Amino acid sequence: MVELKVLGAGPVKRGVTQLTAQFEKTSGHRVAVEFIGAPTVRERVLAGEAVDGVVVPQSAMEEFVTQGKVDAGTRMTLGRSRMGLAMRKGAAAPDLATVESFKRAIAAADAVVVNVASSGNYVVKLLEKLGFAADKAVKQPDTVKVMDHVAASAQNLLGAGQLPEIRELVDKGVAIALAGPLPDELQSITAYDAAVTKASANAAAAAEFAKFLDTPAARAAMATTGID
Repeated sequence: MVELKVLGAGPVKRGVTQLTAQFEKTSGHRVAVEFIGAPTVRERVLAGEAVDGVVVPQSAMEEFVTQGKVDAGTRMTLGRSRMGLAMRKGAAAPDLATVESFKRAIAAADAVVVNVASSGNYVVKLLEKLGFAADKAVKQPDTVKVMDHVAASAQNLLGAGQLPEIRELVDKGVAIALAGPLPDELQSITAYDAAVTKASANAAAAAEFAKFLDTPAARAAMATTGID
């Protein structure tokens, strides 16, 4: 039995946590997954931290492959995540069904709170493209802090995040509610990949874990959390 150390991006937390528990039962190995923002995963892996595996957006994984930080032969795709907006619990839900109604909802909000990861950067650029001033977006370090800010503020705020993260925080009791997904025309879809790192001291067991994630049953489990 070995203990694997894995770094993961936040949106995959619920699904990977469930699958990790199943893998531990069937394999006898232990898996310690630290879920942090994708930019922090990137920094730590590129700095040479000795972890066994990573679960990150495809853009980060491409960089890891180019830099020789992961074993490209173990790379697999868990699924894809979509973006949405959240509001303070009890607030009136805005209409986000069309591009025009989305723009009206943004205009009516005091601000849109975003993280500093790729999903937040996407929303900042989207708001600029739709004609909103740069100060319409308020930045927080990660999605948890985004939603905590929305929940605690008396202002009419909308919090941007990936749907799996928003749903998880709602279930955890954060005082927010899902306003809805972005309209299809404005949607950003992020695919998440997993791979074994070149620095792994437990490469065989880590590859076993990656293969476990790359099964139809694992994909079905991820889909129930919003990663499909």
